[in-house]
Amino acid sequence: MRTGRFAGVGVGPGDPELITRKAARLIEQADVVAYHAAAGKRSNARRIAAELIPAGVVEEELTYPVTTGTTDHPGGYAGAIAEFYEASAARLATHLDAGRDVVLLAEGDPLFYGSYMYMHDRLAARYEAEVVPGVPAFLAATATVASPLVRQTDVLTVLPGTLPEPELARRLADTDGAVIMKLGRTFPAVRRALLEAGRLDHALYVERASMPEEQWRPVAEVDPASVPYFSLVVVTGDSRNGRRSRDLAVPAPAAAPPPSEGAAELLVVGLGPGPEGWLTPEVSAALAQVDHVVGYGPYVARVPQRAGLTRHASGNTVEVDRARLALDLARRGERVAVVSGGDAGVFGMAAAVFEAAEDPAYAAVPVRVLPGVSAVQAVAARAGAPVGADFAVVSLSDRLKPWEVVEKRLRAIAEADLVLAVYNPASRTRTNQVATARRVLLEHRSPETVVVVGRDVGRAEESLTVTTLGELDPATIDMKCLLIVGASSTRVSPAGVWTPRYVW
Repeated sequence: MRTGRFAGVGVGPGDPELITRKAARLIEQADVVAYHAAAGKRSNARRIAAELIPAGVVEEELTYPVTTGTTDHPGGYAGAIAEFYEASAARLATHLDAGRDVVLLAEGDPLFYGSYMYMHDRLAARYEAEVVPGVPAFLAATATVASPLVRQTDVLTVLPGTLPEPELARRLADTDGAVIMKLGRTFPAVRRALLEAGRLDHALYVERASMPEEQWRPVAEVDPASVPYFSLVVVTGDSRNGRRSRDLAVPAPAAAPPPSEGAAELLVVGLGPGPEGWLTPEVSAALAQVDHVVGYGPYVARVPQRAGLTRHASGNTVEVDRARLALDLARRGERVAVVSGGDAGVFGMAAAVFEAAEDPAYAAVPVRVLPGVSAVQAVAARAGAPVGADFAVVSLSDRLKPWEVVEKRLRAIAEADLVLAVYNPASRTRTNQVATARRVLLEHRSPETVVVVGRDVGRAEESLTVTTLGELDPATIDMKCLLIVGASSTRVSPAGVWTPRYVW
């Protein structure tokens, strides 16, 4: 006996006329029609498809045990929902095993924030399965407000309103067009995030798009107490008014703009290795005052978004172009901070800014560097005191210097018996340098030389490994690591790794 076929069918956002012909055919031919519903409420998906459901067909209403409320399940909300999906899949599997074709209705699109995907995870590997796309609610909302969402090379970001407010504000500031789903109780935080990102004036609230009760208005005019779950926010790309961060990140060569009556001071700041607690009060105060933040994307992302702040993020290989952008803004009187991870003066943006500032066009722009906690300091502190005596710092990246120079410096440091901190030991395209550096160091150092490997220090994934130069496995080193290779006097004690300040 054959098993039944399982189909996840998108029925669109609310208007039955937006159901596709394929979806309608599968619903009309189904042996079993299933749908999700909240306790005590009608299924919205069933309401949309009601006219297509055959008389006498078996219906399976999958009622959520909990939605946004509390639960006494020992596994909490996640445990209760996981148990519900397992039980629901078992109910549908009974029909499929009996040879009955099952259609699971999904509002909007089955794989876009839909419950169908959890049934798909549990059933698609066991039965013949098909997914029929549907019109997502945000496309219906865009049609409702009749405003283009994104144009040409604009970037669209779809965001859940359940994101932490600072993260939501940052992502809104860094994109062109945006859609914010999952409102309801999250709406007050979403509104604040839009304000902090400078996007509130162009944000449109749409409620029950394509349904008879459909309505829309500016977010600024919405009463938070009136916002239902079936609502979303649309922020169009046009609201950026040409201020797209990627357009500004690497400007095309051009004559420098005329200076304002007074150029502003350009700040170059170190954000530290990652934790908020390692950001210095001086840097934190500076970032709260500037109007522009310029830097490599992941570092710009660490600066909290707020109203009036424009972010200019770019890739990792355009340091001098980034510096020129910042200098141009400061030359016009804008308050600007260039950001780096760790300390800006240690393999950071400070040198690039001073290189670009040699151009006479920027002679009127004062530059000030604010220090940050460096990665070598962070790893050393976690290990103990391995850099308690003389030490050297070297980057194994050969992007800005020949590898021959790197080897020459490694030999000199090894011969001098200095503790060595190694930045940029490996990357996706540089996989051999660590092995070569280890071989060079072993020409002058004992295999028993202490080595500290810090990975993601200060972050949730942090790890610290103490090994030796002889036992160091280059294959375990990646771009997230910083190495500290001890001197001959470096010791490992119960308290940690340390290097005496005296020489015997």
